[in-house]
Amino acid sequence: MLATGWQTVARTLMLSGVGARAYLVQDHEPDFYGSSAEALWAAQSYGHGLHCVAASDWLAELLRSRYGARASHFDLAVDHAVYGPAAAPRREDLVVFYARAVTPRRAVPLGLLALAELSRRRPDVEIALFGEDRPLAAPFPHRNLGALDPPDLASLYSRATVGMVLSLTNPSLIGLEMMACGLACVELASDSMMASFGADGPLELAAPDPLELCAALERLLDDADRRRTAALAGLELMAPRTWEQAAAQVEQGLWTAIARGSGGGRSVGQPGDP
Repeated sequence: MLATGWQTVARTLMLSGVGARAYLVQDHEPDFYGSSAEALWAAQSYGHGLHCVAASDWLAELLRSRYGARASHFDLAVDHAVYGPAAAPRREDLVVFYARAVTPRRAVPLGLLALAELSRRRPDVEIALFGEDRPLAAPFPHRNLGALDPPDLASLYSRATVGMVLSLTNPSLIGLEMMACGLACVELASDSMMASFGADGPLELAAPDPLELCAALERLLDDADRRRTAALAGLELMAPRTWEQAAAQVEQGLWTAIARGSGGGRSVGQPGDP
């Protein structure tokens, strides 16, 4: 039996006749909430003895060190049939930002402040926002591209000069897809990004400050060689990352849960208990 979020852990533990139980942890869910019962329950969900299969090495280590959980990990991947370098020429003046404001961990207000400063300094640069069905209000000239399907995203990443996606918790798939398309990308120098990619990795990491993010964007805009080096490093990193490989890692984590006998259920005090 596999729990896929903190809301399903209680039910997973209470079911009888189960040979093994595991927990697919896709992000650090307590960070999704302010101080609340939901944040408390999300944190408690890691302490019930389920073997956790986490969606990054950073996340698995966090579960082990902070909560004492047993955890393995799998590497998030991309569909290489969709996301890959294109033969079309890349523009020199287009910055694209994953502005999915309905997801607070994407830090959209921070990114918009950085882009406002970039627009003030570099009015020649075109800025495009994507990720939301509704247009976002932003105090600088920009295009709202809305929520794009995968082929259109791949086309955008193959035309743009620089991409930006901000991850406050687990790394976003968007940054991985940008790298798979050879797009140089700015990200936050958060704990998860530093652990996952390193300070000298393929991403241009910056402190969570609008001026620092703006400076990171400018470094890439001004230096074609820096962009090329980042793009090649991103392509190399993403080349072996397939969903088939990720599935094999998840399968190995589930076999670990079975071998450790994570099958005993129990009663827990969370919403949904009968």
